[in-house]
Amino acid sequence: MAPPFAREEFDARLDSVRNEMARRGLDVLVIGDPNNHNWLTGYDAWSFYTPQIVVVQHDVGPIWMGRKMDAGAAKFTTYLTDEQVRPYPEDCVQRAGTHPMEVLGEYLHEMGLDGKVVGYESDTYFFTPKALSTLQSALPNARWVDADLLVNWCRTVKSDAEVDVMRRAARLAEGAMNAAYENIAPGVRQCDLMAAVVAAQVGGNEEFAGDLTALSPLILAGEAATTAHPMWTEEPFQAGQTVAFEIGGAHKRYNAGLARTVQLGGGSTSLFETAAAVEEGLEAVLDVMRPGAIAHDVHRAWQDVLDQYGLTKDSRIGYGIGVGYGPDWGEHTVSLRPNEETVLEQNMTIHVMLGMWMDDWGMEMSETTVITESGVECLTSFPRGVRVIE
Repeated sequence: MAPPFAREEFDARLDSVRNEMARRGLDVLVIGDPNNHNWLTGYDAWSFYTPQIVVVQHDVGPIWMGRKMDAGAAKFTTYLTDEQVRPYPEDCVQRAGTHPMEVLGEYLHEMGLDGKVVGYESDTYFFTPKALSTLQSALPNARWVDADLLVNWCRTVKSDAEVDVMRRAARLAEGAMNAAYENIAPGVRQCDLMAAVVAAQVGGNEEFAGDLTALSPLILAGEAATTAHPMWTEEPFQAGQTVAFEIGGAHKRYNAGLARTVQLGGGSTSLFETAAAVEEGLEAVLDVMRPGAIAHDVHRAWQDVLDQYGLTKDSRIGYGIGVGYGPDWGEHTVSLRPNEETVLEQNMTIHVMLGMWMDDWGMEMSETTVITESGVECLTSFPRGVRVIE
């Protein structure tokens, strides 16, 4: 194994983070988000369920700190030297009366960081209040500054190499959706269909394999189709059901999402009319997505179409997507919704996600896109209309 990108790519990412740190007056950045660990160093292991951080300063290379058992992954997934990997002992793991951050706090103190301006991520899934308070206790003279999403925003504009990886993820998403279409039928259990989908996601194709997607694949069928994120069950599909799939592909931890809808047998006129309106709205959105477009104007193009048909959708219609581990493939940065002032830039990657959840059925349609020099490109390619399966 080797890091997924050239060393120069990681150096450019580190420069962008340091520049933003300097702009904010930060001496140090403590990063708790495993997605950001991967993006900044290449570190790749399912180890983030125990405390781990990456520490960035201006004058030395980034340092990964985590469980001793998982330190070995840094040797073959990153460019970090032995001096840039600081593990804590195994007897700290999930043991009453102690916490791994006590050891990591000692490391930070030994590095001379007490008295520095230390930024930290305040709203990431795997950096707990206890972890933060333990580190703060070790550096009582430091000034701790909320730097949440600093790295996330540095990630929003992708390099061409990242876009190429996402193109592969998009191919995997298409293959997984094909598996869903080929295996669904009345009487088939949802779990059995999902087994075929996950096999396609991970097995990939002859050219490359896939990773676990950061968002679980979703099936919206029957009563569950009236909400957005239900999990699959052991229930069989039934004739007459409208079934929506939200399925993705992931390659080198980069995700691409794809949502489509099928109808098992005859469906209501309102389903097909709604789907046609959604597809029209999607085209309107794609027509205005380009460098310089403002997120709320993109949403306005969608809303104008919905207004023509008397439809409503309260949730946002798109968000930044890229590198990600579970439970979420969104970047927590760009959102397409009213009053959102973000300006789109070339090489931003956005999952345009259009779902309509009604009283007794639901449908979804989405595309993973990249902003190009003059417009937008759909990385995923799959027929959009509702597929009727007899």
